Formats: sequence, structure tokens, C-alpha cells
Amino acid sequence: MAEHRQLQRAALLQAARVLLAEGGREALSFGALAARAGLARSSVYEYFRSKSELVEALCTVDLPLWAAEIEAGMAVCDSAAERIEAYVRGQVALATDPVHRAVVAVAEYELDDAARSRIRAAHSGLTAMVVRTLEELGHGRPGVAAALLQGVVEAAVRQIERARGEDGTAGVAAVREIADAAVRFALDGLRPGGPQPGQSQAQTQADDRTDRPGDPHRPGGTGRANGADEQPEPDGS
Repeated sequence: MAEHRQLQRAALLQAARVLLAEGGREALSFGALAARAGLARSSVYEYFRSKSELVEALCTVDLPLWAAEIEAGMAVCDSAAERIEAYVRGQVALATDPVHRAVVAVAEYELDDAARSRIRAAHSGLTAMVVRTLEELGHGRPGVAAALLQGVVEAAVRQIERARGEDGTAGVAAVREIADAAVRFALDGLRPGGPQPGQSQAQTQADDRTDRPGDPHRPGGTGRANGADEQPEPDGS
């Protein structure tokens, strides 16, 4: 009996995925779900009391699997930079999956903050892996860097959404171009020791020189270079 119930619940979740992929969140109703699964509408309520509960069950099952795919892609990389690239490309690739896209969209609409927190906790391993990778790259505040990195990914996903044609798909070339741009931006922006915003590399190097002891241009310095006293300028008299 328990096994039958588990199989029936899995069939309902699969039917929900198909409905979402075909028609978006508007297509997901208990009537349509029952018809797709070959059940009476009242039977659906034996497994899920509401659409929100159904969506949370979908996310609880699917999101950790998708996160595990990205983790696996990162795990085979040799360097920290390659792992960051795999993380970005993995998420961009998921954005082209109609089921993933539909599940994420309906989750934003149906789930409350408590449900979202439970789902995030269920795939926290990926977040921890990203933070460790950023630590390897030398970031003193890897948690902040991870949040910024996720912002880059989400921006790339929005660009893919805008690139979709009338058939709801984005061209392979467009997806690749967006993914390449996101990777370049993520790696260049996350690499420590680069110029500050609005500052050129030459300015950064000049600022580095001002921090050296004895530098005559250091603010508040002694005005001595190479151990010699600075000579007074002629007064023209």
C-alpha cells in the first residue's frame, strides 16, 4: 500500500512537470493534473492539499537534483576558476530547460518565504561548495562574493529570457554568447587584487607604490627618496 501511494505521488509530480512545461503555471490545476494522471480530481487531494503543497513537493524533489548536477560538474574541475565557470554554465544551461524554468516560475508565485527557506536549506551543499571555491580564489568575504556571483547568473538568465523567440526557446548561439559573457564577467569581477571601480590598472599600480615605506609620494610621507633628503628648489633669486 505504501509503495503504491509513493508511485502514485511520483506520477502526479511527473504529470505536474509536463503541464508546467507545456503551458506554464496557468496550466497547473488539480483538474488538469487529475486528467493527466488518470485519476479523479478528488484523489489528487489525498496527496496534496493545495497547489502550494504540490509546488513545494516538486521543488523539494527537483531542485536538489539540479543542484547535484551542477555540483558534479564543478567537482571534476581542476582549478577554482574552472569550478566557478562550471557553476555559471551549469545554471545557464538549466535556464534553457523548460521544466526547470516552469518549476522556478511557479515556485516564485505559489510559495511563501518559509517554504522557500526550507527548499534553500535542502540544497545548501552547492552554496557551500561555491563559498569554498571563492575562498580558494582568495576572497576575504566569500559569502558576499557568492551573492554577487549569483547576481551575475540571474542577470544571464534574464538575458536568455529576453532572447527567446516566439516558440519560447532561445537560440543555441545566443545562449552560448550569454554564457560566455557571464563567465568572463564573473571571473574578471571576482578575481581579487584588480582595479577598484572607476580606477584604471595604472592607477591601482600607482596606489600600490604609495603604500611602500620611504616612497616620496606617499601621503604623509617623509618626502625622502632612496634615503636622500629632498633638495630645496631654487627660489629664482
